Amino acid sequence: MDSKDTFTLDGWALILGASSGIGGACSIELARRGMNIFGVHLDRKATVPNAERIRSEITGMGREAVFYNVNAADPDKRREVLDEVGKILSARSGSIRLFLHSLAFGTLRPLVSTDFKEAITQAQVEMTLDVMANSFIYWVQDLVARKLMGRGGRVMAMTSAGGQRAWPIYGAVSAAKAALESYIRQLALELGPLGITANAIRAGVTDTPALRKIPGHEKMIDLASTKNPGGRMTTPQDVARAVALLCHEGSQWMTGNVIGVDGGEFIVD
Repeated sequence: MDSKDTFTLDGWALILGASSGIGGACSIELARRGMNIFGVHLDRKATVPNAERIRSEITGMGREAVFYNVNAADPDKRREVLDEVGKILSARSGSIRLFLHSLAFGTLRPLVSTDFKEAITQAQVEMTLDVMANSFIYWVQDLVARKLMGRGGRVMAMTSAGGQRAWPIYGAVSAAKAALESYIRQLALELGPLGITANAIRAGVTDTPALRKIPGHEKMIDLASTKNPGGRMTTPQDVARAVALLCHEGSQWMTGNVIGVDGGEFIVD
């Protein structure tokens, strides 16, 4: 850490996708800055230890870490989590300072194919949009309606270059990212009077478990490393530091944006 890198934060962050990748890095960075963490993640037995590692690292810094291993796109689970979050915040007279949507779960298949069985199905399109875009809206709706976030609050969502560019088999995810960016613009309008900002973070190609599920990810990694003006790929820590900066009170007038955190990768053909 740079010796000048001294600003601190307080309050609570609610992070969807908190157990790995960018969500995990943000959980740790925000805790390092002074925030307590509500983490929502969906892990099976094999990956639960990583969620526990992140939670332990947060509590080791003297922060609170309350993690929920549930499907964040399930409306009943969302309500259950927020019921408990509300009770905890009420007992501590606290509020959510940041809500970060970092869910990466969708179907990677072509929209059309000469082999009907290879093309993405209606159910898969709807699931991808619901998890990676629509669920963002539902969580924000509930946070505001329950008065768990007030003035000075931040809502952020992770997008990607795929929201504006076309890649093979990425069609449904690309549509979800484009929808997410549109939601951000609308939320900036609607949340502005409440003193809450809304921004999307467009990370560069980042080596995460989600990336490694994409066929051909090795080529994506090589290309990003080669063309990035910084001479390397984006890391989860790069993104986490940017998210922390956007939680600073000095960023209050920044809203409705798609903010690139990629070392200039997106602008290079």
